[in-house]
This record gives sequence, structure tokens and C-alpha cells, in this order.
Amino acid sequence: MGRYLNPGGEGFKVLLNSDICVDKTGLLKYVNSVINTTYRYLCVSRPRRFGKTTTMNMLSAYYGVTVDGADIFKDMKIAQDRDYKKHLNKYNIIKVEVVKMGLAESSVDKWVAKLRKVLMHDFKKTYPDLEFIDEDDFIMCMEDVYEYTGKKFIILIDEWDVLFRERENDVAAQKQYLDFLRMWLKDQDYIALAYMTGILPVKKYGKHSALNMFKEYSMENPRELQEFVGFTADEVKQLCLKYGMDYRQCKAWYDGYTFLNVKEIYNPLSVVEAMTSRYYANYWNKTETFEALKVYIDLNYDGLKDSILTLMAGERRKIVVDNFSNDMVTFNSADDVMTLLIHLGYLGYDIEREEVFIPNNEIRAEFAAAVRNNSGYAEVAKAIKTSDELLEATIACDAEKVAQLIENAHLETSHIQYNDENALSYTISLAYYTARKKYNIIREMPAGKGFADMIFLPLPHHPELPAMIIELKWDKSAETAISQIENKKYSEALKGYEGNILLVGINYDKTTRKHFCEIKRG
Repeated sequence: MGRYLNPGGEGFKVLLNSDICVDKTGLLKYVNSVINTTYRYLCVSRPRRFGKTTTMNMLSAYYGVTVDGADIFKDMKIAQDRDYKKHLNKYNIIKVEVVKMGLAESSVDKWVAKLRKVLMHDFKKTYPDLEFIDEDDFIMCMEDVYEYTGKKFIILIDEWDVLFRERENDVAAQKQYLDFLRMWLKDQDYIALAYMTGILPVKKYGKHSALNMFKEYSMENPRELQEFVGFTADEVKQLCLKYGMDYRQCKAWYDGYTFLNVKEIYNPLSVVEAMTSRYYANYWNKTETFEALKVYIDLNYDGLKDSILTLMAGERRKIVVDNFSNDMVTFNSADDVMTLLIHLGYLGYDIEREEVFIPNNEIRAEFAAAVRNNSGYAEVAKAIKTSDELLEATIACDAEKVAQLIENAHLETSHIQYNDENALSYTISLAYYTARKKYNIIREMPAGKGFADMIFLPLPHHPELPAMIIELKWDKSAETAISQIENKKYSEALKGYEGNILLVGINYDKTTRKHFCEIKRG
């Protein structure tokens, strides 16, 4: 067993020894179907914290020739597959952790020389009787090992895209690196599988398409690997039962990533943190800071700020993702910026509707932090700051204070000009921004004889809070809003709810530009 050649299965065994280990070995069934085929090149991009390294360790343990995989995987899902043993521990593994090897700090030439050196060290140690034709020829040495052993290689490259993230403007180095990867991997007989992980897809960097043999599995479209992006709803439900945690609360915090056939995907590491600590909170900021998000939402692209405000208000935004250049600096539109935020995990993406959205409370907290000290978002930052005060005033039935706080939160931006009740709802959603920590907020919910504008349903850990039905009016009256809630029996939407209910009517008078509020106990 070497450092880079056949590193073994210890990394995966550590996961199996952990308190929480969700069985994702079903991924191996798909990978087995592409080994030794034209489709043996996989580039799997995910945000940080979504299990990329864990998957690498699993692949190493399953395919590595020096591992006793039968003992490791005997009780796991993959063992039920009829082709389970066909590829089990049949390949030489080369596992390259690009960050640890220092590509971001080194020239590509020096990095490649270092990779050749460490692999030659492992080759000679593992096959002391093998005579290499030319030790300076990286590709020929790989061919020598393949010919000598009769075993093909599986190449695992973790964080392949670090050069594009850390040296985003060094185009020459990027192209040189891509050319090396193509030379090493493309159409080589010794390659059974090349599996790369990163945050960015590999599709295009200008006109340079050196790695066009790779099939991409990204946060835009993970294709056949949808259920392996994170934890599924069923997996999270089982964890909540095991650890005595409320599932609905977990869903509000960490769910929201959605794909064609798997509609609920959870941030895996955050779920693990919440289960083991027995506490729901924002665990995203352990590896990411709001500064990372702030850099991108502060870019000066037409329509970007309006789009961000729309998303923060709980709405969706239709975007075009196809023009994204798959790097961290080439942006030609607001859509390009939001596409990057999809790959970074800050936005969810609905491929069927071509819409982006903020997926959950954890990411919503990151957006709030990102705008807090951002001069370009001063209005929304102020609204968020007073959000807790607004919720307290509403629960206390202080209608006058509620009206004043909402009026203060009235955002004079291009897309939130008051001209109907829908526009008013943007301001209301932003004004109650932090309420999502305590409430599930549902817009346009079918209720009685119509649709309630907004319903606030307390999350399970806040049974002391009242549910709220909010009706919005424009150029009418708050009393009219309350009457509509009662006459159309919107309370029927909360049938079975046993707590207190508040009826909240809010009206905007376009002549006086004043907000009015009426609150009544239901």
C-alpha cells in the first residue's frame, strides 16, 4: 500500500466506525456500469460539505486491489447487487488529493514533476522487479505497470478544480493543467475509470475543451447520481427517529435541493452535525463564511440585486444557466452569477422550471449575514435587523407598531414598486425574514373558498407561538382584509391545528403611502 498508489480502505473504515454512516454504496452500482466503457470518465461537482471526499474513500475501498472489500461491504446495499463481486478489489487505484499536493501554490510543471516522483516511488516500492523503460516518461511508466500487472487503473482526483478557484485569473496555467489531465487520462488503455470531484463543472473554459470526454454530474443536473448528492428524505427521517429529532424542523433547516427524480435532498454534513449535537442551527458557516457569498451578490450586474431581493423574499427566479463559463471570474450577466451560486450550494435549482431559489433556513441565514454590512443592500439589511421586533409586535397584537415597522421596511427598488398586493408581499416576506427560524411560511395556500396570501405555521419546537393568517390589500383597508379571511374561511387551512390563531390584515394606501394593520384573534 502506497501514499498515492493503492491507498487502501482506511478512510472508508473510519466512516463506518462513526456514529452516523448513511449507506450510499448504491452509487457503486452505477459506477460499475460505466467502468471499461466509453463513459468511464466522471466529473462529479458538489459544494463543500456534500461528501465528495467520503465518496472517494468508498471507491478506493471497493475497487482497490489491496483491500478486503468483501469484509467491508458485506452488509451494505451494494452487496445485494448481482454484479457486486465483478469489480470488487480488481484494480490499481491512484488517488490524488490536489489541494494537499499544493497545485494552487506551485507551477503546473513542478506539480506534475512532484506527482510523477511520488507515483514512481510507490511503483518501485510495490513492484521492485519491474524495469521501467523510461522513468522520466510519466505515461510510459503507467503503461509499464499495466503491462506488468495486467490490472487497469482507477484514477481518483479530489478537488480537481482548485487551480480554477484559487488562481482564477491564471489562464495559461489552467490550460496547461487541462492539457496534462487530457494527456494522462484520455483514450489511455490503462484507464478503467477516471472519477474527479470538485465544486465546478469541467465543461468549458473559453474555447479550451481538453476534458470533453468527461460526463458531468453537477448541482444543475446530477443525472443518474441524484440520490447521492446528499441525504434523501427517507434517510433523514430514519436519522431523526434514531436521535429523537423533529423531522419537520430538520427539513426546514437543511432540505431544499431538488432534482428531476429526487425532490428532497438534504445537506449531509449539516444533518450529521444537528443529529450528533441534538440541536438545529446553521452549521454551514463552519467551512464557509458570509464573505464568500457577499463577494458575488455585490457584483454590479444588471438585475442581480433585484433578483437577490426576490429570492430572499421567498420567491423563485427564472434564469439561463447554459452561458456560464464554469469558472469563478467570467461573468456576463446576473444569471451567470446565480449559476455559480448553484454550484456553491447557495441556491437550489429546479431544472424543469429553470428557476433558482434559496433552499432552506441554513442558507437563508447566510444571505442575511452577507447583506448585513453590505452598503448595496442597506435597506434589506435594516428590514432583516428589525424582523424579530416585527414578529414580537405581531404576536403581541400591536397593530400600530406592525404597520410602522412594515412601512420602514418598504424597499424602494426597481422590482418592488407598490402597484398590487403581490408587490406588497415582497416587502412583507423580507420584513418577516427571520421568522422562518420559528415558522413555516406558506404563500398562496389553498384555504376555504380561496387562497390565503400568507400563512405562518409554527415549527414543532415553538408550540407556544400562534399560527398567523395574513391577508394583504392595496388601496382598500386592513379591516377588509380581516373580513376576507373570515368570510372565505381561510382558517380551514389550519384544520387540526390546536394552537392559537391570529388574523392579520395589512393594507397599503397609495395616496398617503401609509401602511395600516388590523390584528384579530381567530
